[in-house]
Amino acid sequence: MSKRDLKKYFGELTKEQLEEQIIELYEKFSPVKVYYDFVFNPKEDKLLQESKVKISHEYFPVKKPNAKWRPKAKMRRSVAQKIIKHFIMIGVDPFVIADLMLYNIEIAQTYSSNNFIKQELFYKSILNSFEQAVNFIISNGILSEFKERVFSIQQETIQQKWKNKYDFEAISDKIDL
Repeated sequence: MSKRDLKKYFGELTKEQLEEQIIELYEKFSPVKVYYDFVFNPKEDKLLQESKVKISHEYFPVKKPNAKWRPKAKMRRSVAQKIIKHFIMIGVDPFVIADLMLYNIEIAQTYSSNNFIKQELFYKSILNSFEQAVNFIISNGILSEFKERVFSIQQETIQQKWKNKYDFEAISDKIDL
């Protein structure tokens, strides 16, 4: 069904019929419920903090009470990517999304500063996150607010002697830091 046909269909419904359909969608489909719950009660700060905790636990897992050993860091980039994708889908403010994107990279760098990581995929993955974050920041016109953090991330790759530090530098050069 095209958007045009959908508009025509909605135009033929009464207000009550339209309300019934929206309520049915709300009850039946979880993404619709999540969207409307966010639209009417956008607690972005709380959502951001919960997401940051979830991402940080990927690198610095919390030891459960009564556990005999500390859990191992999983370092899954996919966790942050899912959260970011969800934020974009429900229409979270671009400043909040950009903050989360950069936080994801910063927490990974914090982890790598204290732990040797031999998997090349880790560095490539963080580079991809960096490029996506920079592109997102530029496309939303919010570079001036995040320029310092972008520069700090790029400098940290040099400080930690990452093999792909020049790739980070090339991305940073695009935005004329």
